[in-house]
Amino acid sequence: MIAGMQWLSPVDGNRSSILPRQKSKAAAAIPLPYPYARHAMASISRTLRRLGRRAVRHRRLARGIRGFGRREDGATAVEFALIALPFFALIFATIETALAFFAGQALETAVINASRTIRTGEAQTQGLTAATFKDAVCAELTYLFNCEAGLYIDVQTYTTFASISLSVPVDTNGNLKTTGYSYTPGHGGNIVVVRAYYEWPVFVNKLGNNLATQPDGTHLLTATAAFQNEPFPW
Repeated sequence: MIAGMQWLSPVDGNRSSILPRQKSKAAAAIPLPYPYARHAMASISRTLRRLGRRAVRHRRLARGIRGFGRREDGATAVEFALIALPFFALIFATIETALAFFAGQALETAVINASRTIRTGEAQTQGLTAATFKDAVCAELTYLFNCEAGLYIDVQTYTTFASISLSVPVDTNGNLKTTGYSYTPGHGGNIVVVRAYYEWPVFVNKLGNNLATQPDGTHLLTATAAFQNEPFPW
């Protein structure tokens, strides 16, 4: 019967258990064929592990690059970076154009208000000079102007309105002259022309919006007031 059967080892014919056979001490003590084979195998194993980790990193990097190309959550930032420079240049050009028009209107108002003192004879009775009349014009201007260095006033009298000359006093290079201006407020009934010149600085001159009208890169602001003095007796 099966209960009475005995298992024999195929090698030594001894009884053996049904459990797996263990290596004998003699077999475990057999040396490897080469002296450095164990170290070589360990080095190969480390190299393979490094290559495996490197391949994993490369695969992760490739997946990240492909994923970055498919992502759309940063599209707005990229689009804004592309249009930021022309957008801000357009904004600055618009602001500078508006400031230039505002400065021109402010200069016109200041010249008209200061010229009223000449027309009524007040400037003549008070004995205003070229410097004090310039101060009167500057008092009407805002802080945007540098009156001491950039404002020039010219006051002349004429016999008729037809003889008035409105040519801009520029030098041979096309720049505004800084000398040669007169102050002649005239008497009662005289025709007087008051002209003011200011060199407005220009900062944004790209994108076809160059406001410079002079070779030195400034925009010349001009304000003119032509009138006939009141018939005061002096």
